[in-house]
Amino acid sequence: QVQLVESGGGLVQPGGSLRLSCAASGSIFSISAMRWYRQAPGKQRELVAAITRGGSTNYGDSVKGRFSISRDNAKNTVYLQMDSLKPEDTAVYYCNAGVATPESHRYLEVWGQGTLVTVSS
Repeated sequence: QVQLVESGGGLVQPGGSLRLSCAASGSIFSISAMRWYRQAPGKQRELVAAITRGGSTNYGDSVKGRFSISRDNAKNTVYLQMDSLKPEDTAVYYCNAGVATPESHRYLEVWGQGTLVTVSS
């Protein structure tokens, strides 16, 4: 059983910063790409940022230049540094990863439970 647990969400004023973390735990052989998605009320879930195991990154257009994704492979953890936050960044942020177990070596998609980020004065 593999779990992704997000942390770091909360309330922040416009222009502020937050750092989200997502740690994978359980029976893990390897983790491929790790991603952050978000879903605002009444909207579809959208990709915020992604990072490969080797460190290549890509970002959604709305967060380019403000958000930064990174990972620590030794800790099976991915981070999302969010700067210059705007009210429209308010959403539940979800972690996603491709995880292979020692038993199967086949990558399966795993989701975290989400963490709420609220940007408001």
